[in-house]
Amino acid sequence: MAELSLTRGRMVDVQIAQRGIRDRRVLQAMREVPREAFVDPDFEEFAYEDTPLPIGKGQTISQPFMVAYMVEAAEIDPGDRVLEVGTGSGYAAAVMSRIAGRVYTIERHATLAEVARQRFDRLGYDNIEVRAGDGTKGWGGAAPFDAIVVAAAGPGAPLALQEQLDVGGRLVIPVGNDPDDQRLLKVTRTGATTYAEEDLGGVQFVPLIGEEGWAERPQSDDDLPRTVTPPARGQSLPEMIAVAAEPLPDFRDPAFGDLFDRFADRRLVLLGEASHGTSEFYKARAAITRRLIEKHGFVIVGVEADWPDAAAIDRYIRHRPARTAAEPPFQRFPTWMWRNTDVEAFVGWMRGHNANLDDANRMVGFYGLDIYNMSASIAAVLRYLDHVDPEAAAAARQRYGCLTPWQNEPSTYGRAVLTSGYRKCEQAVLEQCQELLARQLDYARQDGADFLDAAQNARLIAAAERYYRIMYYGGADSWNLRDRHMFETLEHLLEARGSEAKAVVWAHNSHIGDARHTEMGTIRQELNIGQLCRERFGNQAALIGFGTDSGTVAAASDWDVPMEVMRVRPSHADSYERLCHDSGVPRFLLDFDRDGALRNRLLERRLERFIGVIYRPETELRSHYADASLPRQFDAFVWFNKTKAVTPLGPEHAGKDVPETYPFGL
Repeated sequence: MAELSLTRGRMVDVQIAQRGIRDRRVLQAMREVPREAFVDPDFEEFAYEDTPLPIGKGQTISQPFMVAYMVEAAEIDPGDRVLEVGTGSGYAAAVMSRIAGRVYTIERHATLAEVARQRFDRLGYDNIEVRAGDGTKGWGGAAPFDAIVVAAAGPGAPLALQEQLDVGGRLVIPVGNDPDDQRLLKVTRTGATTYAEEDLGGVQFVPLIGEEGWAERPQSDDDLPRTVTPPARGQSLPEMIAVAAEPLPDFRDPAFGDLFDRFADRRLVLLGEASHGTSEFYKARAAITRRLIEKHGFVIVGVEADWPDAAAIDRYIRHRPARTAAEPPFQRFPTWMWRNTDVEAFVGWMRGHNANLDDANRMVGFYGLDIYNMSASIAAVLRYLDHVDPEAAAAARQRYGCLTPWQNEPSTYGRAVLTSGYRKCEQAVLEQCQELLARQLDYARQDGADFLDAAQNARLIAAAERYYRIMYYGGADSWNLRDRHMFETLEHLLEARGSEAKAVVWAHNSHIGDARHTEMGTIRQELNIGQLCRERFGNQAALIGFGTDSGTVAAASDWDVPMEVMRVRPSHADSYERLCHDSGVPRFLLDFDRDGALRNRLLERRLERFIGVIYRPETELRSHYADASLPRQFDAFVWFNKTKAVTPLGPEHAGKDVPETYPFGL
């Protein structure tokens, strides 16, 4: 019994408290009531699993979280009179009895009502009264009630139950005609004849049978069990997501980072983003990374950024002198991707963290994995073409705007390549890029002796011409060469920092999700960092994707045009994002290893949205969605239902006491 008591405590901590239940009385009641006493003896060992269990009459005992969720919503206080409709095993009534003054519970199956009564007697819960009957009519002789909780879905809230509420009383009931479109409704009586309603989100229950509910129908094996989270064959995916979702606290709350401790034993933690211009994605990655650095010894932050630009940040955070000849980093399109207030705050934190360390080997480093300086290279191409062939320049901007692995119009590349200006300009453009690279290497030579920096630049020289030529024409080869080199840069960093070094990677979902389980790999024959990390490091790499439904984003309508704050369209009806939105949980972590049934249901390929530095809402389905299998692509998924754009750095953000080494040069 002592072992079950410990298991019960873990159930409350992991399944209930971590998912957002905050009412201390509810948590204490769940710790106190022995759930094993409410299931068949053959199922005692499973009593604290996160699953419903059979109790007879085709019914089940609800999952613990759902009991806690509804009891918390009912706002039960000590001394309250509470009515429960649908006794079932008696577990929910027992939990409420540990808080309320008296609980009245009605069960339409007489045998279940009698078994529940016997359980209450054995446990000494003498403040519960049980009767068999039609729960839709309530219990008039015991009314008025401070709270009523109903465990089955009616076409609406029965009038009899509403009238049996005391003024200020709360009725929590699922309602809806369609089993796949039910809502959990909270009705509060505000006066003698007035009521207020609150929608608590999507749920799925069996029908509420009775005079003010649904008519009786023959029992069959296809009937859903009476629980908000029935078996996978009968419940909606949004509801399954709601159950498995672990709500995320505020970014400033240490508990935010704590939720990701489960990945701390990995050598690599790859953190994605569904766009390059969403503030919540940057804030979340910063909070997770701070935790991994402070508590778990991670020393490498590798980002989807140019090596030379990130090197300026790295010098600043490690308190090293800046290169005198180099211009401030991240000056070229898309500047907002790294020159924004969220990145600035994280850079300041890293500098402060390193200031407290005497051992340079323990200092965190900030490294750009994109060693080919793609944005600067594209800028050089456009600058040259603008001067010699404006028509070719216009085609280049169109092509670079579509240079994404989810683009569904590959003919765009063909049209650009066939433009006569490209063939004529190819060699001159390559020379432009080589000249740009030479200037950057001059800056590095002036610095003197940084071996890692020099080694990376040497690798850049060795492959630069091939890369620039492939990048010039675009397509899968360009993407693959770039991601291979980003992965190889990551490998070099791990080698340089030592055999025990651990790294966090910040990159777009399209880079860190396993490409083999998206259109990238299955149709376009593209690979990415996530795939290469899994192939090289196996389960030592954790791939975590990010997503959103709507809000605003910082993006451009084409390559090398001004940034705009754009409205993100609500997610497509056939997308993973819509499933997350319909769960009703505003922000959460979804760990695919915690719920095998949910993972299996999500394996079927669906649309997934990808927004890069370019966003074209008018063609969103064609230009920003691709098929993917989310649980195969990622190990976990972080969701923010509504998000806002990043704030680009400007002169107004420069502080009064900025050191000379401040890298952004405001």
